[in-house]
Amino acid sequence: MRQVLKRVLLGIDTGGTFTDFVLLIEGELRIHKVLSTPAKPEQAILQGVRELGMEDTDIDFYIVHGSTVATNAVLEGKGVKTAFITNRGLRDMLTIGRQARAALYQLQPKPVTPPVAREYCLETGGRLSATGEVVEPLTDDDLKSLQAQVKQLAPQAVAVNLLFSYIDDTFEKQIVAVMPENCFVSCSSEILPEYKEYERGMTTWLNAYVGPLVEGYLARLCAGVPDATVSVMQSSGGTIAAQQAGHEAVHMLLSGPAGGLAAAHAIGQAIGRERLLTFDMGGTSTDVALIDGSIMLTNEGHIGRYPVAVPMVDMHTIGAGGGSVAWLDSGGLLQVGPQSAGADPGPACYGQGGKQATVTDANMVLGRLQAGAFLGGKMQLDIQAARDAIDRLSQALDLSIQETAAGIIRIANEHMAQALRVMSIQRGIDPRGLTLMSFGGAGGLHVCALAEALGMTQALVPIHAGVLSALGMLVAPRARQLSRTVNGLCQDMTESDLLVLFSELIEQGRFALMAEGVKAEHINIRCSLDLRYDGQSYYLNVDWENIESASEAFHQLHHARYGHALDLPVELVNVRVALRSPVDRIKLAHVKVESEAIESVELYGYSSLIPMYQRTAMTVNQQIQGPALIAETVATSFISDGWRCTVQIEGHLLLEKIG
Repeated sequence: MRQVLKRVLLGIDTGGTFTDFVLLIEGELRIHKVLSTPAKPEQAILQGVRELGMEDTDIDFYIVHGSTVATNAVLEGKGVKTAFITNRGLRDMLTIGRQARAALYQLQPKPVTPPVAREYCLETGGRLSATGEVVEPLTDDDLKSLQAQVKQLAPQAVAVNLLFSYIDDTFEKQIVAVMPENCFVSCSSEILPEYKEYERGMTTWLNAYVGPLVEGYLARLCAGVPDATVSVMQSSGGTIAAQQAGHEAVHMLLSGPAGGLAAAHAIGQAIGRERLLTFDMGGTSTDVALIDGSIMLTNEGHIGRYPVAVPMVDMHTIGAGGGSVAWLDSGGLLQVGPQSAGADPGPACYGQGGKQATVTDANMVLGRLQAGAFLGGKMQLDIQAARDAIDRLSQALDLSIQETAAGIIRIANEHMAQALRVMSIQRGIDPRGLTLMSFGGAGGLHVCALAEALGMTQALVPIHAGVLSALGMLVAPRARQLSRTVNGLCQDMTESDLLVLFSELIEQGRFALMAEGVKAEHINIRCSLDLRYDGQSYYLNVDWENIESASEAFHQLHHARYGHALDLPVELVNVRVALRSPVDRIKLAHVKVESEAIESVELYGYSSLIPMYQRTAMTVNQQIQGPALIAETVATSFISDGWRCTVQIEGHLLLEKIG
């Protein structure tokens, strides 16, 4: 009789300070944290796997993780040596870009280093017109010249981006065929078959720039867990097999944050709160996003100064986290971030040799973090080191240590509040009608203050908020996002033409998902169109049923978004297909009373002791009123004055403003 192996799911989020683990074995959930190893992220992952005892081969072991390898390589400028191949006359495409200034009124901006050095930008033939006719052929001499130039430059990767290759990819494929076998090659007609040559070229170059690093990292990780099936979270909120992820590395630039949104969306659906404003506050940064019934995606995202036109979760990221460093500027004013103490040495209170004051140190000095309650007591914090770090600032400011710590918190809160306004008020959405969901290791300490800053009266701190991005890896579907540019007026399009295009993309996506073990009949498909008025530069995405309904939906969406609709022809820009597998909902265990553990602690600003509850000791429907602290293994929440906390059925904390 065939043995049925025990099913084990492990979600992993590699952050700037901690690497988080959520382990699910036959309905039992375990959580774990280890300090990240930024130089070699797989070391922290393999350490956590060992500490969780997951080296047993008699299990069906499935790992999904979010990786920062691609993101860090781009932000730190540490990708591989990459050659960029394009048509003649366009070698400076990535350097010139859109000729947009970062600061509109700064007339003498500082020069920036080009993404690709000019000697690594190669030109060739193979030019098409906007309608697909050959303007300049790709000759054998062109191919031989490219071979010779690439051999001389000896790059680790090559990015190929020819004009209008999304119409006909023949020339790009011919170039790929003559590239060295040991060279990573990224082709624009595969990575992003859409118009806008600069964005397409930049995305293709980024994919090549980090691709070898991601492939190497994933290979080392998979070798360390040879009996596990490993998948990676994509920036769009779906997962992809590790064996395919390296070739499409650009889809991993928001890998970790996408996991948090996947979990937030799933929790919101489960408790009937589908309009959420989320903020994920970790050790290095804070990611802010809006969920309005579904996770919002964008094709106009950025990583640092580089545009990335592949679908990714629509979020705003700032350098404000628990490890953000407090410092004095040249005028003697207190500033917080964007520099971070990271995982090594980390905040001063971690006892790893850090000397600079951080947001985490400030929370500890104010009493909001308790030395013996951090990570369930597994990591003892050093209160004196935190006080010493902040004292260096307080002396220069002529304030007490506690006053300086409170100032650090206020400044960090204002940075995050502004980020929340960007994703709500600046988009015409009143945040007062939304629920603020906080997660990440530091989020619960700031949630009430941020809600008040935006006039919000409802907030939610989900169970396991400190590792929610890792939990999100387990609720994310296997997915693909595919697209193709098809310029033309809708009135000139036939439905049969569009159905052929949709069918080609659907078949491509189905093949990829079935290769990962997803059954064809279980794949959910969403077809959509990018539409705009004739003459516009930007488009809106609407669901596809037929041409007439899509055009009408566009008029309505344009009116809702911009306050008006125009009596102009509607132009089709791109066709899109989203494919995803169904995901079994993870049912979190009901809260179980372990003890009546309630302590009284000192908190700056309060004349009497306030209660600190252990989250595992709180019962369903239990209510507490602030001020209070709620401690758990991976996070601490601070309930402010005038707020009431109610424990939900699965342990989520619903916060309501009552005063």
